[in-house]
Amino acid sequence: MQPLAVRIRPKTLDEFIGQEHLVGVGKPLRVAVETKHLFSFILWGPPGVGKTTLARIYADAVDAEFYELSAVASGKKDIQTVAETEVGGRRKVLFLDEIHRFNKAQQDFLLPFVEKGEITLVGATTENPSFEVIPALLSRCRVFTLKQIEDVDMRAILQRTGVKLGIAAEDWIVSYANGDARSAITIIENAEKLYGAVTAESLAESLQENKLRYDKKGEEHYDTISAFIKSMRAGQADAAMYYLARMLEGGEDPVFVARRMVIFASEDIGLAQPTALVVANAVFDAVRSVGMPEAGINLAHGVAYLSQSKKDRSAYDALRAAQEDVKKYGNLPIPLKVRNAPSKLMKDEGYGKDYKMYDEESYLPEKLKNKKYL
Repeated sequence: MQPLAVRIRPKTLDEFIGQEHLVGVGKPLRVAVETKHLFSFILWGPPGVGKTTLARIYADAVDAEFYELSAVASGKKDIQTVAETEVGGRRKVLFLDEIHRFNKAQQDFLLPFVEKGEITLVGATTENPSFEVIPALLSRCRVFTLKQIEDVDMRAILQRTGVKLGIAAEDWIVSYANGDARSAITIIENAEKLYGAVTAESLAESLQENKLRYDKKGEEHYDTISAFIKSMRAGQADAAMYYLARMLEGGEDPVFVARRMVIFASEDIGLAQPTALVVANAVFDAVRSVGMPEAGINLAHGVAYLSQSKKDRSAYDALRAAQEDVKKYGNLPIPLKVRNAPSKLMKDEGYGKDYKMYDEESYLPEKLKNKKYL
């Protein structure tokens, strides 16, 4: 009754497919397994690339009692239980899935058990551990980065299922899985149970919807919006349109995208085409009033316009330079001629004296009177 993914899970590194940079001959995880080296580490990578499998293989190799917890459903009490459980002197390897879901207090609680060697930690995360794991715990763990499974390795994994697949079905699964082996195996199992045979048609019927990995609060979010902005900045409208589509299909908030476009219009296009801000604001208003999916058309219109516009960052750069001077010099005295003079006393003190609407003399503070920002 076990799921297919569990039944075909590799038991040794020789059976493991992919991640050659970690498990190939002479590579760090293989060396650790072969030498039975006991140490804590974190496996960082996208879903379905073998993090749980590698943790189990490692625990078996070092002859350790294996404990598996999910940070989503576990807490301090579960950690305490693992630490206090008697195992007859055997080592303990705790596999903590989604370790990034543990808050600071929970990670602080786990830390001394790792420090004292009472627990050997193998953490797994899809998020950058530099941001999600407290420094004290991170410093006691080595981080191994796992890569999205390549197509050739995915095809080899599909062969391990023992399910008969035609070329069309195999191509469909490789495209759908997006480097996620667990997802690929699950869709095969579902199609076989529902329809008896696995074809491109039965796969599509069993799924009924496309899947796109996109964590709106995680690294995928930041990487994609970064690529989107940089594509518009470079004038690569095709690339910008692709990343827009990827965000929308992944469920990104369209208002967030429109807001970034308003910022982009002033930051990157600026004086080169001032109407860009008008267009970006119109797109922003349209997205809020129209809603998805039709608002995607408004966003596409804006992306095409902003990408193809000339770029001028001088206004943005001028603001940043002026801000640096404000931070550096503080509140420098404002020249008297441009100060407000609402009272006779202030006028007597020289406030507003000799002010002219058009003046060649700088209105900047004396210390910055020769400074050019634009």
